[in-house]
Amino acid sequence: MRRRSTAPASPLPQRFGVDPVHLRLPVAGGPWETVRAYLVERLPAVAAERVDGLLRDGGVVGEDGRPVGAAEPFRPGAHLWFYRELPPEVPVPFELEVLHRDEHLVVVDKPHFLATTPRGRHVVETALSRLRHALELPALSPAHRLDRLTAGLAMFVVRPQDRGAYQALFRDRLVRKEYRAVAAYDPAVVLPATVRSHIVKERGRIAAHELDEAPNSESRIELLERRDGLGRYLLRPTTGRTHQLRLHMSGLGLPILGDPVYPVVLPEPAPDDFRRPLQLLSSAMEFTDPLSGRPRRFESRRTLAAWTDRESW
Repeated sequence: MRRRSTAPASPLPQRFGVDPVHLRLPVAGGPWETVRAYLVERLPAVAAERVDGLLRDGGVVGEDGRPVGAAEPFRPGAHLWFYRELPPEVPVPFELEVLHRDEHLVVVDKPHFLATTPRGRHVVETALSRLRHALELPALSPAHRLDRLTAGLAMFVVRPQDRGAYQALFRDRLVRKEYRAVAAYDPAVVLPATVRSHIVKERGRIAAHELDEAPNSESRIELLERRDGLGRYLLRPTTGRTHQLRLHMSGLGLPILGDPVYPVVLPEPAPDDFRRPLQLLSSAMEFTDPLSGRPRRFESRRTLAAWTDRESW
């Protein structure tokens, strides 16, 4: 069996909880005489002037932490690190509350609008980057995903050697998850109900959609209470498809308040518009700890504004 090579440890620390970029020069070699020539071809999105500036200022380093100069000869298989140029980000003006921390896990109460992990234009303003920086845990990694627009419980793994055990809980559907949502009340919708469908989320498309095929998703939906034309709902997903709860609620004719995608994709609001958060909350998680064997349950302390503060809506 072929063993996977392990990259050496980075000689550069994280900045704002974000790892430096790591590149390995092709082992088979190539037509490049210098490291600069390779970087200019390998990084077409980075202007040659930016590459020159990094090399001139010592911003590219090798395995020993020594700066690599523009004339450095190309060495097949060599490792390089440098910091990416981060675009300006609009700060998410809400706190990320740590509910639990031990040697294995960090569980947080994530606010709406804060991405869980770096992706696209959200890099520093993410839960992972904030936690790595604030808790001084550079190896922290997510155990699962939680949409940027959804608030509530998110779980992170402290040690790399424990990551697989906790991620397997979510992969194997061993975590019992509960969500709360606020949507319109419709007496014609019979609840509780179990919704099953085949959900597909294609790369490059904002919205997921359903196909007339064997179900790959399941959600249990219950009405907890109603008032003034609104309902507060308890959602229990058995599976974890992207946008599953939002799509299933919309399919019932009960789109979640503040949803900019279902049933209709709306124009994207300004990056600093935090006025109408999606009224979906990851409210509870329960599982048997794979390392200790002890039962665990975590509950969010957040509420949904459309239910608790109707005047703001």
